[in-house]
Amino acid sequence: MDYRLLISTPVADKDQAMLRTISAGRLPPRLPFFYGWVIVAAVFVTMGIGVNTRTAFSLLFPPILDEFGWERGVTAGAFSFGFLVSAGLSPMLGRLMDRRGPRLVIEMGVGLMAAGMFLAPLTSEPWHLYLTLGVLVGGSVCLSYSGQSLFLPRWFVRRRGLAMSLAFSGVGVGSIILLPWVQLLIEQGGWRAACWALGIVLVAVLAPLNLLLRRRPGDLGLVPDGAVSPRTPGGRPANIVDPVWAAIDWTLPRAIRTARFWWIALAFFCALFAWYAVQVRQTKYLIEIGFDPLEAAWALGLVSLLAIPGQIALGHISDRIGREWVWTVGNLGFAICFLALLLMRRALTPMLLYLMIGSQGVLGYGLTSVLGAIPAEIFMGRHYGSIFGTLMLASMLGGAAGPWLTGVLHDATDSYAPAFSVGIGLCLLSALAIWLAAPRKVRAVAGRVLQAG
Repeated sequence: MDYRLLISTPVADKDQAMLRTISAGRLPPRLPFFYGWVIVAAVFVTMGIGVNTRTAFSLLFPPILDEFGWERGVTAGAFSFGFLVSAGLSPMLGRLMDRRGPRLVIEMGVGLMAAGMFLAPLTSEPWHLYLTLGVLVGGSVCLSYSGQSLFLPRWFVRRRGLAMSLAFSGVGVGSIILLPWVQLLIEQGGWRAACWALGIVLVAVLAPLNLLLRRRPGDLGLVPDGAVSPRTPGGRPANIVDPVWAAIDWTLPRAIRTARFWWIALAFFCALFAWYAVQVRQTKYLIEIGFDPLEAAWALGLVSLLAIPGQIALGHISDRIGREWVWTVGNLGFAICFLALLLMRRALTPMLLYLMIGSQGVLGYGLTSVLGAIPAEIFMGRHYGSIFGTLMLASMLGGAAGPWLTGVLHDATDSYAPAFSVGIGLCLLSALAIWLAAPRKVRAVAGRVLQAG
């Protein structure tokens, strides 16, 4: 394909137009810092509350099961059903973001989740649970990594990895604060009181907070990172390596016809397969091989705690050395985690437990810091939301397939070894796929631009 035929408006012309807007003085009142950091703070809080409200299903599950006596599979299926519905809506979410911006999308997610939490206490039949804690609370897709990555990468170029990792670390902080509080509410007032409380927090905190969001810096007369980016003598941004590719007005149909799109989709599917295969099965596996249930629960909590500095550090490093390296390190973390879990069958040692926790939390969860940055540097443009939303469909399918196939292989072999071996292989395939997608060959990260200069 001759990509030169697809070029609509040169990147340099777009940047010059923005600079003319700035020089004309059409600017809102200035803050003493870049408004993008306000966006990061809003996303941090939103994800800390929104994502962990969805995660709280694991805490609500036991008392709901005890009260109604439904089959475990039927009850737990509400979470999986909501996950699959969210996956199917992801491409539509991207198109809506392109057309209407983040305030509508995020506030829509807040409304859906709040409705789910307020209505869940009225549950008396399984389908009520599927509708409320499944489909409605599944609106968290608007507030989670998928929804936030549709617009946050537009606000930063030089510090894109750091900004996204700071914003996404809200999930880890929220899990430490919110989930123990929810458990306390369940113990003192029951699961219905916990649902009501979460609904109130969603409406009272997130609804007003997300009115601060804007789609892109240009909406406020600003430029990414809050400063004019370095330029080549030809006038284009200095980080652009392939000016022909970067100048294309990428639409979803055009992106789908490229190999890069499918390499990213494959990488996302494999990485999320490994992530959720570990996350869902880890606690039960540790108990089965001999760990105390309290130790197994503690291990899962420590993974979330270590993910906070891990995400931030790897996000910052990705701005220096490149997204491919950090994606590789993240997948390596999950591969080491699988290997440690396999070795624990033979040697139940604290060292292997710490290796599993550290590799998963510090390294593996670092994947989120470049999840949005990788496709942004290849397909950034007016239709980026549609493209990224469709790519996230692949990641969600991987997240759904991971726990399911792991269970199928365990039932067939009476061992987790085949499933964990598959996980290791998919981690390696995911890393290779991002190197083949090669975002570095379209736009260079800030550290590489400075080295070249």
